[in-house]
Amino acid sequence: MKEKAYTLNDRKWRMIGIPLMGLSIAVMVNFDEFLKLSRLFFVSVLFSTLLTLTFWEGNRYIIIRMRRIFPEYAQTSKRIAAEAVLAVAYVLLVSLLLDELYYKPVYHISALAMGFRISIVPTVIVYLVYEAVYFFDAWKMNVRKTEAFMRENVQSQLEVLKNQLDPHFLFNSMNTLAALIDDENTAAQDYLERLSDVYRYVLVSRNKNTVLLGEELAFVDAYVYLNKIRFRDNLRVEKQLSPVALTRHIAPLSLQMLIENAIKHNVASRENPLNILIREEAEGYLVVENNISEKTILEKSTRVGLQNIVNRYNLLTDRAVEVVRGGEKFTVKIPLLGQQAG
Repeated sequence: MKEKAYTLNDRKWRMIGIPLMGLSIAVMVNFDEFLKLSRLFFVSVLFSTLLTLTFWEGNRYIIIRMRRIFPEYAQTSKRIAAEAVLAVAYVLLVSLLLDELYYKPVYHISALAMGFRISIVPTVIVYLVYEAVYFFDAWKMNVRKTEAFMRENVQSQLEVLKNQLDPHFLFNSMNTLAALIDDENTAAQDYLERLSDVYRYVLVSRNKNTVLLGEELAFVDAYVYLNKIRFRDNLRVEKQLSPVALTRHIAPLSLQMLIENAIKHNVASRENPLNILIREEAEGYLVVENNISEKTILEKSTRVGLQNIVNRYNLLTDRAVEVVRGGEKFTVKIPLLGQQAG
């Protein structure tokens, strides 16, 4: 698995925290010498600061590595457990080296246990500070993402329902209209049923962050049916999806927006049929591609629908939406998500 880039912007912390912690430990260990401000105390301060630097930088490296390996919120317990094990091992190793290279040669005694207990103090403090700041930053990021996602969902609803009647009113009106259509007029009944399916799905999914691909496809089938009444065989939609892909999630209405975008910007005629292919890629992407046969007269478009999809996926996942315009094909790749995001 490729590690995500992660860095710590903590230069000020280290410049202030390392000497301050070194001084604090020296005061605690040599309080009597501190009161006298003896030479031994200042040597102790230097020694404690060097030790703090060693433990701080070593554990900082462990924190960075673990956050790159376990970047997701769901991996928090794994990350903290790994950090704890590596931190204890690192402190024990440094304490052992210190005992062999300093205490035994200089004082002719083993101070491994005492050194480990003293060294674990700055280690715990370092981890508490870094994890507290990390969780606070993650909380602020989630708040911003939630607010941004709410704005994007509103934009998505407006894009799908713009220039339409209130969906609740329209949906209820369809039920009334269905009762008035002659039973023998099956074409009209079918059309109205599919139109009802479209609006039913909009009502159900508009407050969700993600939906099953299988559910979105059922909605798209109804949407394509409505358009095929107009374009007939000049509009062709093909699906190449595995059963596993249908259990993955996507942002609601995103697939419909891509098909709508293709229909809006391209000719669908007997001479130039519009072919849309919906398929999956091994890298976990859903691909929607269509042949390019642009309309000569096209209403002005701001591409809000496509940009809305890009913005929503930026909030749902670190994998980006890919838009590729080739010579003859227009392709959009959207990430398939593993689970319900809210």
